[in-house]
Amino acid sequence: MLSEPRSGRLAAWGNALLAGLVSPDDAALAIVGEDTVHRVDGLPGEAAPVGLTLALGRLRALGVTGLRVALPAPGHPLGLSGPPEFNTRALDAGEAVVCHGAAFGLVPEAYEAGPEGDVHAEVVWRVLPVREAPPADVPSLGEAERELAEALREATEVLSKLDVAGSGPVAEAAIDAYRARAERGREVLAPGYPPRAVRVLELAQRVGLLVSLAYGNGHGAAVSSAEMRARSEALRPVERTARRAQVAAYNAYVEERERGGR
Repeated sequence: MLSEPRSGRLAAWGNALLAGLVSPDDAALAIVGEDTVHRVDGLPGEAAPVGLTLALGRLRALGVTGLRVALPAPGHPLGLSGPPEFNTRALDAGEAVVCHGAAFGLVPEAYEAGPEGDVHAEVVWRVLPVREAPPADVPSLGEAERELAEALREATEVLSKLDVAGSGPVAEAAIDAYRARAERGREVLAPGYPPRAVRVLELAQRVGLLVSLAYGNGHGAAVSSAEMRARSEALRPVERTARRAQVAAYNAYVEERERGGR
């Protein structure tokens, strides 16, 4: 949850491109991020993988008017609508993009390349058919914001009780890094998104940071297996809420279009 999912970058900047708010080259550069290259495989009419710029243009020609994000986890098909093959691939990847306006979905597959000491990521997006149906368990922005506020309180209480609420040099370094990124003014979402979506995504990332610290900071005060299990059970719904809010924020562009807001 600390880093933006690749599906989030593709959906956000793909939506900005579809809205005519950014150029194809700028959208592709933002989507690739720190990776080396992204290609799209399985597009109708293309026998081989193609670059992002061509792929986004082709998707628009095929009728795609917006892009949604799915962030599924075992037992929680968040943002998915089927069919089973697509859901399975998305679950394996932990993320996917679902097209609006045409029945396609894209699942990222990342590969490491390069010599030791200079390893980089190359990504292939697999295009698959999807079922045109409402995505599973995605809240509205308003619902997500209310749920996150409660989840942030719960996470803070749980971590404080378990003695993992940001104590120690590792936790402090993670918090400092989070603040530094925010202070650099990084663009949380692409142009065209409502301010509320930006606010919800930032809060979801903060809640995700707290959850990550809890899982990554040893056992804290949870010294017994029962206490460790209790911590996981307490944090699981908090993490679930943060993922739901993240999806709601990325999908706000499409939801507004469906409501006639654009």
